[in-house]
Amino acid sequence: MIVVGCGGLGSAALYRLARELGSGVVGLEQFALGHDRGASQDHSRIIRLAQHQPQYAALAGPAYAAWAEVEAESQQTLVTRTGGLVIEDREVRRGIDSGTRNIEGYTAVFDEFDVDYELLDADELQSRWPQFRLDGGEQALYQSESGIVDAARANAVHVALARAHGAQVHEHTPVRRVCPDGDGVLVETDDRTYRADRVVVAADAWTNQVLRDCGVRLPLTVTQEQVTYYATPHLAEFSPARFPVFMWHGEHNFYGFPVYGEVATKLGQHMGGHETTADDRTFEPDPVRQKRYARFVEQHLPRFGGPELYTKTCLYTVPPDQDFVLDTVPDHPQITVAVGAGHAYKFAALLGELLADLALDRAPAHPIEAFSLTRRALTDPTFARSFHV
Repeated sequence: MIVVGCGGLGSAALYRLARELGSGVVGLEQFALGHDRGASQDHSRIIRLAQHQPQYAALAGPAYAAWAEVEAESQQTLVTRTGGLVIEDREVRRGIDSGTRNIEGYTAVFDEFDVDYELLDADELQSRWPQFRLDGGEQALYQSESGIVDAARANAVHVALARAHGAQVHEHTPVRRVCPDGDGVLVETDDRTYRADRVVVAADAWTNQVLRDCGVRLPLTVTQEQVTYYATPHLAEFSPARFPVFMWHGEHNFYGFPVYGEVATKLGQHMGGHETTADDRTFEPDPVRQKRYARFVEQHLPRFGGPELYTKTCLYTVPPDQDFVLDTVPDHPQITVAVGAGHAYKFAALLGELLADLALDRAPAHPIEAFSLTRRALTDPTFARSFHV
């Protein structure tokens, strides 16, 4: 069994497969482990039960359980609960087609899946968290189980546990070609050709390059995203015990973190980046977005800001419908494919389990039909992008 790519999803799949198969599992990573060229880097990702689509809500609770299982085996803390806010600027959003990414969409799914939450108006929100400066037209949802999953640490833990179960992991080993070979798969690197019974491809922005000889090419858009860390002088106000993770749906979709990983707060924008490729991307921040972040902080979280510690970039690899890809290749079930669509990390420990199910020809333990390789968004060229803001 070979896993191509040892980022967030690949390392999780590597661990789950190694737990079952031991020394028969090999992980191949084209760069150094822990590299910053893909999507699964940095200290923090938001983890939350707050979902506005049922296909993700069905996985959210099991994802917490999967992370807890990894923490129990490793005795490492990977999830920090801070509570979480979804804030919608109702005045700004009026007339914008946001699909279900709005207060009504979240509450409908909360109610369907019996998740506790609080609905707050602007005054109630600002009374509880005076760090915010609001205009009065905002409405918010608070969910107490939201928090932070430490992405870089979790990747390292998944790899370490996989090795403990007997897996081999080879970094600086780019995969040049994956090709079906009878009931098995050939995996070519610069140094050798492997033959495996099954392969999991978790190559994200490099997915189509790796799969080019498998009869499938996915309509993926790669964007260069960025986050900014601010060296706030108000550390106590923005500690994880006093300030929650948040998502802000207004003119732009922002997300933010308390002080964690760095001695700084962190702000990002979901789907704000320009299109690029894995090879053409740069590591240079977009100054337009840096200024946009600064304006948001000045207007709504003035003490959250401070000197810019740094801004770093990453890649999103996104299908037209923004949904995951978790499936085996049609006509070649020995090849399993995963694409995280820019929002998978919160689910990574669970997705590793589901990828192991697919690779071992088992029915997945949780519903993933919405993430099929044969869905219309991936097979119909006329399918319009749905990058809802």
